Amino acid sequence: MFTGIIETLGRIHEIQKEQSNLHVTVESSFTNELKIDQSVSHNGICLTVVAIKDNFYTVTAIDETILKTNIGDWKVNDIVNLERGMKLGDRLDGHIVQGHVDQTGTCVNIQEANGSWNYTFEYDKNLNNITIEKGSITVNGVSLTVVNSKTNEFSVSIIPYTFENTNFKNFTIGTKINLEFDVVGKYISRLYSINK
Repeated sequence: MFTGIIETLGRIHEIQKEQSNLHVTVESSFTNELKIDQSVSHNGICLTVVAIKDNFYTVTAIDETILKTNIGDWKVNDIVNLERGMKLGDRLDGHIVQGHVDQTGTCVNIQEANGSWNYTFEYDKNLNNITIEKGSITVNGVSLTVVNSKTNEFSVSIIPYTFENTNFKNFTIGTKINLEFDVVGKYISRLYSINK
């Protein structure tokens, strides 16, 4: 489990394909604190540490993860948002994030707004995920509040701290992002689809 509060940024050092799996090696500031088998969120994707060497650690993504997320588009030197699993007893500053990406979305608009930024994302509504106005959403692992919720689109507002300390600053129109919808929203959407 995660909170959606990004700890640090990591840089993709190496990507190796082995059959249908991807082995991704990341350079990060907290590598020396990691252990084998530990879970780390990478752009919202919960992945297990399988190897550690110097400032680098490696995680492996299976076919299911590659199909549902943007990990297949990652390239060497890409910057990813990183968060280690939450500790019991810590403050929950974001919201409950599972690290299980529901689907990808696309950035369709970026507007600067007097020192902050408004981002709009579009997603495939046919997968029956919904956003709720003022509800929570996870975009590339970042816990955010939904504004302007629509059937297949929503916006979020980014403060300068989040802009500087996440990979939001690298987004452009067309950037593909990972979405994890709020657990409450998932429950409501499942009830809605059952009662149709």
